[in-house]
Amino acid sequence: MNERTYPSAIDAVSTPEPFEPKDFNDAGEAVAALRALYDRNTGFLRDAFDQIAGDKPPTTRYRSFYPQVSVSTSSYAHIDSRLAFGHMTSPGVYTTTVTHPALFASYLEDQLRLIIRNHGVSVTVSESDTPIPLHFAFKEGAHVEAAFADRLSRPLRDIFDVPDLGATDDHIVNGTHEPVPGEPSPLAPFTAQRIDYSLHRLSHYTATRPEHFQNYVLFTNYQFYIDEFCNMARKLMSEGGGDYEAFVEPGNVTTRAGNDEPESGVVPARLPQMPAYHLVKSGHCGITMVNIGVGPSNAKTITDHIAVLRPHAWLMLGHCAGLRNSQALGDYVLAHAYVREDHVLDDDLPIWVPVPALAEVQVAMQEAVAEVTGLQGYDLKQIMRTGTVATIDNRNWELREHRGPVQRLSQSRAIALDMESATIAANGFRFRVPYGTLLCVSDKPLHGELKLPGMATEFYKRQVAQHLTIGITALEKLAAMPSERLHSRKLRSFSETAFQ
Repeated sequence: MNERTYPSAIDAVSTPEPFEPKDFNDAGEAVAALRALYDRNTGFLRDAFDQIAGDKPPTTRYRSFYPQVSVSTSSYAHIDSRLAFGHMTSPGVYTTTVTHPALFASYLEDQLRLIIRNHGVSVTVSESDTPIPLHFAFKEGAHVEAAFADRLSRPLRDIFDVPDLGATDDHIVNGTHEPVPGEPSPLAPFTAQRIDYSLHRLSHYTATRPEHFQNYVLFTNYQFYIDEFCNMARKLMSEGGGDYEAFVEPGNVTTRAGNDEPESGVVPARLPQMPAYHLVKSGHCGITMVNIGVGPSNAKTITDHIAVLRPHAWLMLGHCAGLRNSQALGDYVLAHAYVREDHVLDDDLPIWVPVPALAEVQVAMQEAVAEVTGLQGYDLKQIMRTGTVATIDNRNWELREHRGPVQRLSQSRAIALDMESATIAANGFRFRVPYGTLLCVSDKPLHGELKLPGMATEFYKRQVAQHLTIGITALEKLAAMPSERLHSRKLRSFSETAFQ
């Protein structure tokens, strides 16, 4: 077998012209500078790649860097801390790398505006010392033939920087980051490369571009809910859309308000692992719905990635096993606590960390149930119970010796069991994303009450539309609140980043 040989290592490095740091007292101007710098530096990498793809032998290594924004404060002055973000608790230098500033423009402006206002300081835009991986410099939809790598005279990583998974972690958001003495403190919960990693994963898992994701998210574990969501959204579009501008489906298939048919996008040959659907509203204030399938692993995976978009709330709507004999099929369960037997987050969020209920979310969901069902006050207890939801990682736990699990469920006062809710809530807690859970009892395994085929069909027809309407109503109530007040101080640790 002939071994491939490569030329000696490339010592020369080509970079764009150095960027002189600039100070800004206006958040919009700072974001505009971040956008210009990002576009220049990613364009440099794409141009270099195009040259090499055109059979130009590489004679230099190409490198450009993420933009960064920094702020410095020297005062312990007490500022308005009623908000959960927008301020630093101690003097120092704080910085974060930035990616896709066009996608995050509104978010970045909001965060920087609060810091400038609260601390009376300017913010500095500059180049970081973190290289942009070539993979993250391509524009959405770019396609590189697999044969390209075979044509190169040396490995791609000799010519460009590639993703560094060793530096792509959740130490900041997990609260385990320890800055080196003299090093700036984190300004944001995620670094640019961590965000880029998730943006690429979102496109892969959901078959929709990150730009389509809205700030209010519904997760479900049943396709029935997605079918109903699509029917509602398409009908809404054909009737003019109301406050919603468009409906986006996998393949970025987009139907604009006032239309019956899509105007762009390509329906994928097969659905992705966790397809996403987006009812788009101005300012990303609409609703995204994702079918996460079954199991805590999927629940963790998708929330790991959606979290970098900094949504304002996410809710779980799904089916569960009712654990109380007093419950009936079709009853609702509003979670106010969780038993975590899913285990997928044990290394990131220790099991002894409580996951509290968030008042704003709980109130919105209870009010939504009341409005949609027409039941009020004490009568609401006929169909809804508030209590502890247990999430387990073994779908067939009943088939094993189950005296132990049943005893634990009883001691925890659990009223329902599923495989996703505690994972989604725990990741909401970990990522500082307001969360909630409203489940529908679909069977009662401890009491031998299982749906027969005909019963199941009728059950889904009756309950899914109502349950989904409740979830949408709850999110619309949350969207009507000032977003700054929705993000709870309950989710902030001792040492928090200034960015939400």
